[in-house]
Amino acid sequence: MSETFKSDVEIAAEADKKPITEIAARLGLTADDIEPYGKYKAKITAEAMARLSANRDAKLVLVTAISPTPAGEGKTTTTIGLGQAMNHIGKKAVIALREPSLGPVFGIKGGAAGGGYAQVVPMEDINLHFTGDFHAIGAANNLLAAMVDNHIHQGNALGFDVRRITWKRVVDMNDRQLRHIVCGMGGKASGVPREDGFDITVASEIMAIFCLATSISDLKERLARIVVGYTRADEPITAGQLNAQGAMCALLKDALKPNLVQTLEGTPAFIHGGPFANIAHGCNSIIATRMAMALGDYAITEAGFGADLGAEKFLDIKCRLANLKPDAVVVVATVRALKNHGGVPKAELNEENLEALEAGLPNLLQHVENITTVYKLPCVVAINAFPTDTKAELDLVETRCKELGVNVALSEVWAKGGEGGEELAREVVRLCENGDDEGRSAKTFEFAYGDEGGIAEKIEAVAKKVYRADGVDFTPAAKKQIKHLESMGFGEFPVCMAKTQYSFSDDQTLLGAPRGFRITVREVKVSAGAGFVVALTGNIMTMPGLPKHPAAENIDVDETGKITGLF
Repeated sequence: MSETFKSDVEIAAEADKKPITEIAARLGLTADDIEPYGKYKAKITAEAMARLSANRDAKLVLVTAISPTPAGEGKTTTTIGLGQAMNHIGKKAVIALREPSLGPVFGIKGGAAGGGYAQVVPMEDINLHFTGDFHAIGAANNLLAAMVDNHIHQGNALGFDVRRITWKRVVDMNDRQLRHIVCGMGGKASGVPREDGFDITVASEIMAIFCLATSISDLKERLARIVVGYTRADEPITAGQLNAQGAMCALLKDALKPNLVQTLEGTPAFIHGGPFANIAHGCNSIIATRMAMALGDYAITEAGFGADLGAEKFLDIKCRLANLKPDAVVVVATVRALKNHGGVPKAELNEENLEALEAGLPNLLQHVENITTVYKLPCVVAINAFPTDTKAELDLVETRCKELGVNVALSEVWAKGGEGGEELAREVVRLCENGDDEGRSAKTFEFAYGDEGGIAEKIEAVAKKVYRADGVDFTPAAKKQIKHLESMGFGEFPVCMAKTQYSFSDDQTLLGAPRGFRITVREVKVSAGAGFVVALTGNIMTMPGLPKHPAAENIDVDETGKITGLF
């Protein structure tokens, strides 16, 4: 008889949650320092944030992963488990996580709050409307869109070329029907007809600005710099010229305060902004990271998708703009996922297959090598354990990693919570305190590219150094866009690469560590408020659609309010 396991939502429902006032007290926060949202959620007050902002003495740990597969990697689970494990070995850790997009409408799965006995709670709230931050982001975004179209309707004094409006509407929903639309139909009273489209809220520039802003005043300045479109003379038009920044900032004022929750074991966790690293920023907010660093001895944070996306953006964009230097990096992998990279279909991953594991291991090794040789940071590999993993398979992973001078820690946090991550926690502490055996530490940290050089050079640096591409092909449109952006002074910005998460290449079918490929950049646009240039590669979309069987089909709620199907 096969072993049965409780679902994530069942485990979360049985948790002995502490009142959020008690979790805050563990961090030295008083009742006046928090704004409760019910019993188990709270925001940090502006006054407390101002008081604590100068204190950032904690060691900063980044958790990232191999390229995602259908088998799953468990990056968020490991991040949460590591935070719990740190407290198990007597270290004061605070976690900073990305906020999940609305679970039922994302389509692929129901949520993203960890799993097993390494979860943040209240799990259902976190995966649903939470504290309303995403609504505020969507409202601010769509206010600006409405003001653009209203300005055109009221006479177009700024001279918008209606064919070159770059600001899209957003909704926190995967809905391909909204990808390309025509709006303003219905005659003169209904506005000016034009082509438009929706992005998902988490892919918006507002989300990136939200994550990178350091204060209300910084937020307002960034919002004013947003480029919403161009005149017929190719001059940019900004949100500031529409006088939209004040009202947008007002909508975001409360959302900007980071959200405090807890893990199943009562470890404090901030959840704030930034889900998707393949199309936006992909990390939680700078504000949340700084709060974690101010209130703990170790701040454990994560970046979205594989290290070529989330970690690259965290290191090349967030750390650059926020002056952060990680003390250690954790790369999460599973034996199952590596076998998938080696060509084994999902249905056959339970069987030992050393040949396939050997074939898939280069994916992990390239991510590790990027951390240690491109960014020059100490690294540990966390193997998220499954019952089907064999000793021979685990030994092979450890041998290959040690050849790169990197230790491997078996993580059993899904099944055992913090207790199952103690080995990983001890290695992370060692790296944070002493660096690795090659002398790498926060002091040796380097970016993949410098501030100097043009947009194309920065894109090529990421493609060649991190992806190991032979080079980059820019479409004629992209070349023209780069020239135009550089002429407007945006060449000094870092680049935000929008690429499939499933491969180092821009072709999601090329698993493992492909070689002999080139990256195609089809569009380059500026997120002037966020402070970076976005390069869209391959067929990446900022408004995905739902799959054939959306996650929503498996989600339900009974008369008592008990939710099932979120995971």
